[in-house]
Amino acid sequence: MITKNEEANLARCLASVRPVVREIVVVDSGSTDRTLEIARGFADRVIMQSWLGFGPQKQFAVDRAGESWVLSIDADEALSGPLAREIGALAFDRDGYELPRRSWYLGRWIAHGTWAPDPVLRLFHRDRARFTPDLVHESVELHGTRARLAGPLDHWPYRDLAHHHAKIDALSTLQAERMFQEGRRAGWADLALKPGWEFLRSYVLRRGFLDGTPGLVAAGMHAHSNFLKMAKLWQRAAG
Repeated sequence: MITKNEEANLARCLASVRPVVREIVVVDSGSTDRTLEIARGFADRVIMQSWLGFGPQKQFAVDRAGESWVLSIDADEALSGPLAREIGALAFDRDGYELPRRSWYLGRWIAHGTWAPDPVLRLFHRDRARFTPDLVHESVELHGTRARLAGPLDHWPYRDLAHHHAKIDALSTLQAERMFQEGRRAGWADLALKPGWEFLRSYVLRRGFLDGTPGLVAAGMHAHSNFLKMAKLWQRAAG
């Protein structure tokens, strides 16, 4: 796993994986809180590496693992009890496994909208898979067979709305820069229409309304994230 200033989440995450793995490798990119102290209480190895971007940083960690099978997990995630037991009993007869992630937001598990379902490929044979080199919104490219496990991977992505907004601001900047480098540009429709469509898709078409007020807020923040990304892309192109 990769870390930077994750003292609030790290112990919960590492405690959840310790019973089902043979080795824990933590790659840290310069934490200034208690992250390193907590990591050394659980991990077999703690490695320092300057930030390379999400995809390259996670692949750096994978390359330093000593086992053939790799479980990649973020500090704000944890194996639920059912998922840990399922992994412990796994036959490993596929090349990779998707874990059904569920996110806790504003006091409840979000089960609808653009956040769910959210299967993520996180358990894989290291010779059959690699992280993409994307600096943000990285994924695992698997060359082989896959299956999806049943137990949930629990996720606590945001402490509160201020933290949510701060992460949106940071990630939208990276997304806009990547889109600009790919030759994409933002027009009137991207700014005026796309955010509204994203809200409609999340809250109505994907039934975010069933998650109550947290579902409404999640849909609104999703639309805001899209607007901010496109506005930053427009500003980047305008100079």
